[in-house]
Amino acid sequence: MKLTSLLTSAAMLGLVTVGNVAPHTFTPSLGIVASAAEGPSVQEKISLITKNKGQIGGGDQLRRFFYGDLEPLGVQPGGAGMVVNLYNKANNVTFSYCATYDVVVAVKKGRITAFPASEVK
Repeated sequence: MKLTSLLTSAAMLGLVTVGNVAPHTFTPSLGIVASAAEGPSVQEKISLITKNKGQIGGGDQLRRFFYGDLEPLGVQPGGAGMVVNLYNKANNVTFSYCATYDVVVAVKKGRITAFPASEVK
């Protein structure tokens, strides 16, 4: 009877020890995860969107970079019909976006409710 009790205690101790060590052993450190998640700076993102202005898919890039941070300011004729002017308050930048072709047609510093017609064609 004492032998089974001793074996049961040893087995339980082994499970508890393995249970405490295993997650710590296989979990990557937070420093590695944080450095892998770092991406371009906000200014680099704005520059990239400006560089790709007028190219199909630029709207996807805009949504990825500024998801949840864009406030619609107004709609105006341009692009393939109408464009929406979206303001990023954190960076004080307005983007003019054409949903028909999923392109950013204009980017300007400040809160712009209507771009000049020549910029959003």
